[in-house]
Amino acid sequence: MTGILLLALLLEWLIGDPQSCYHPVAMFGRWIAWCESFLYADDRYRGLMTWLLVVSVAFMLLWIGHRLLGWPFDVLLLWASIGWKSLFEHVRSVLNAGSLQEARQAVSMIVSRDTGAMNEEETRRAALESLAENASDAVLAPLFWFALLGPLGAAVYRMINTLDAMWGYRNARYLSFGWWAARVDDVANWFPARITAYLMLRVGKSAPWTDIRRQAQTHASPNAGWPEVALAFAADVQLGGSVVREEVEVDRPVYGAADARDTGAIAAFEAQRIVRNCLLLAAALAVGVSLVL
Repeated sequence: MTGILLLALLLEWLIGDPQSCYHPVAMFGRWIAWCESFLYADDRYRGLMTWLLVVSVAFMLLWIGHRLLGWPFDVLLLWASIGWKSLFEHVRSVLNAGSLQEARQAVSMIVSRDTGAMNEEETRRAALESLAENASDAVLAPLFWFALLGPLGAAVYRMINTLDAMWGYRNARYLSFGWWAARVDDVANWFPARITAYLMLRVGKSAPWTDIRRQAQTHASPNAGWPEVALAFAADVQLGGSVVREEVEVDRPVYGAADARDTGAIAAFEAQRIVRNCLLLAAALAVGVSLVL
């Protein structure tokens, strides 16, 4: 288990997330879309049955690969489940943008809100919020489930997270059909989100856990608020605040200390360093757990 984890992390560090239509996550996304095209109905039961079909068929294929090909397949499986390098590349493309227009374009690739009227600080804030949330979803959570259940556990988590990304919207099409996908993702990310928040406070500026919990509970997501709030306190910046979605302004709370800094360039890079150190610590803990188990 330890060797599989170290080799997967090495591949992630050296290569990152290959941009290919043959990437397992890309192929899984096409499988999801194909099943939806035939089985969609505005119904929770239909959404549950489709979810079970999508996951069970994919899991069966991965289990066969795991049994037949052994540890090399497991290394590739875990590598495909982690999105560490690409996460930081996307965020750096925002922070290093040469113009406001470039920053808006870059941040539009990683957030679902309207970016056309953002100022420079708002693009940085949006990038840091995405960085905090995806530090949990794309890196720590796969490591967490790998430590508990092995490479197949990490892969199933990635399936759950991908299904939520495609079906977990609170809109007319997916409110019922995607209900199960969203709820399962909430459960799968419960522990990782809180562990991510805890580790951020260990490598950055500390804050009372009661303050983290109080602000995180005001977030629309039961999990995303924890790493976002923790990063705001750990980096001493203000995150959150009102955003525009589909040309409608959505009022959100402000996260962090009342006297925290704005997300200036220096603060944004410091926040990025905190997230990197948090994930390095998480990887070291995952290696330790794999050695014990």
